[in-house]
Amino acid sequence: MVWVPLRPTRTDRWASLHTPTPCGTTMSLEWLMGWSCSLDGLRDFIATGIQSFRDCDATALAAVACLMVLFVWYCYHVGREQPRAYATVNALMQSAEANGVQNGYVYCHSPECVRCTHHDGLNQKLYHNLQEYAKRYSWSGMGRIHKGIREQGRYLNSRPSIQKPEVFFLPDLPTMPYFSRDAQKHDVELLERNFQTILCEFETLYKAFSNCSLPQGWKMNSTPSGEWFTFYLVNQGMCVPRNCRRCPRTYRLLGSLRTCIGNNVFGNACISVLSPGTVITEHYGPTNIRIRCHLGLKTPSNCELVVGGEPQCWAEGRCLLFDDSFLHTAFHEGAPEDGPRVVFMVDLWHPNVAAAERQALDFIFAPGR
Repeated sequence: MVWVPLRPTRTDRWASLHTPTPCGTTMSLEWLMGWSCSLDGLRDFIATGIQSFRDCDATALAAVACLMVLFVWYCYHVGREQPRAYATVNALMQSAEANGVQNGYVYCHSPECVRCTHHDGLNQKLYHNLQEYAKRYSWSGMGRIHKGIREQGRYLNSRPSIQKPEVFFLPDLPTMPYFSRDAQKHDVELLERNFQTILCEFETLYKAFSNCSLPQGWKMNSTPSGEWFTFYLVNQGMCVPRNCRRCPRTYRLLGSLRTCIGNNVFGNACISVLSPGTVITEHYGPTNIRIRCHLGLKTPSNCELVVGGEPQCWAEGRCLLFDDSFLHTAFHEGAPEDGPRVVFMVDLWHPNVAAAERQALDFIFAPGR
């Protein structure tokens, strides 16, 4: 026979609690009862878990373990190289000269720049960038981009004259000259709520025009008649630090926009000024993956934007969204006393470009790539 010591029952433990201690103190029976029951429940839970683990099929356990290992590896691999964050002004100030920022405008010095290059090797370069992205991340969701790069020459050459992006055409996107405010509702409403903030910073900047013909930070654009000035905060995906320091609240606002293009060469944000008598030559934008947003700051009469043959007028404090890959022009036919037409321009993602496609396009068209 084997002698097995008996554990004291719960009744025995309860009775022992009535025994006075040498100090004559009595412990709280209610507290000890709850503590004892909790331990019993915990022990039963652990025993049940161990038994369930033993009853599980070994193949199922191995599959779960493999999936967990793959998930951890995927998180590490994706997290190792995150897309570039929207940089701060102070950080970019240190490398402003190295990036070719002069007088508030980014001048491209690279013959390999995909934004400015037009040659037969461009498609091969884009495909190489796509392959590099897919190796680091995934081919998932890259069907339209792959199709667009593979047949880019045909798309650009066979497009109707009303819409012909100069650099990159993404197929199967809804096509229309103008978009409703609901296309990017959050960003439109945010810009309109901050209308006065942007206007005040512009008025401070514009006072410098009384002292010289072209103040630092402004760029004069070529036009058949009149004068067209732009003040860039972001130019072709690169922040212009000195300009951003002069418009800090407007620059911070860009970081709050959900769909602002800030990490590839198709992204811009600037103040655009047309003097009376100015006509902008008809032209096409570089791509159809974006929609251009104009927030009216000063909108005198006799000013129009024409996109794809359809005219529209700006309104102060209101946003106007359009696809600049369509043939478009703008003009200010007002009198000199009417003052300039001023808009805050920012490039937003086309609403039908998926999140995975946006990340890939940021990689493929990164500035300087």
